[in-house]
Amino acid sequence: MDAVIKNFPNDVGEDQDGESRSVARPSEEEAKAAVELLLRWIGEDPAREGLLDTPKRVARAYQELFSGYGDSLEEILGRTFEEVSGYDELVLVKDIPFFSHCEHHMVPIIGKAHVGYLPDGRVLGLSKIARVVDAFGRRLQTQESLTAQIADSIDKTLKPRGVAVMIEAEHMCMVMRGVQKIGSTTLTSTFTGVFKTEPQEQARFMSMLRGKD
Repeated sequence: MDAVIKNFPNDVGEDQDGESRSVARPSEEEAKAAVELLLRWIGEDPAREGLLDTPKRVARAYQELFSGYGDSLEEILGRTFEEVSGYDELVLVKDIPFFSHCEHHMVPIIGKAHVGYLPDGRVLGLSKIARVVDAFGRRLQTQESLTAQIADSIDKTLKPRGVAVMIEAEHMCMVMRGVQKIGSTTLTSTFTGVFKTEPQEQARFMSMLRGKD
């Protein structure tokens, strides 16, 4: 038996920068009707055997693909650790895979994120960094915004000496449509704190990414 499609967590979510905002969500039936409408618009027949369950499957898939709107950044980043034995050097988690969707065409963005920070008495659990990437990734995005949001959320919560984020991704809106440039990759980066004011720290971050430090 197919699992029951649940609604998103609630009607109060977070906007792209993690601020709370109210959203009037349509019902599951309205979402399924919208999928049926699109199927007819592209020239398909929703009554065809292979498409009978497609609206339900798409609604279920969207619940998973865009689950980031229901994630609480406060909950994800709420716990930090102070017992670090005086460690104050660069913490870098690299090659974090993620999937997102372009907010302009709603087609996939596939890539990996590299996130580093310089502690100031407190550290995050390493899995928290990956969860932050997922929380923002599972929303409609631009790569530029995604990069900034990850850095800003860690910077505000942990208050480290600096945060460095680099994202490299392939955009299906450039591969599947438009210019159709297969294999092209987009790189974005953002820096806060000492990564912005002290060039040697930014250089160290880049060097560790390349495996030379």
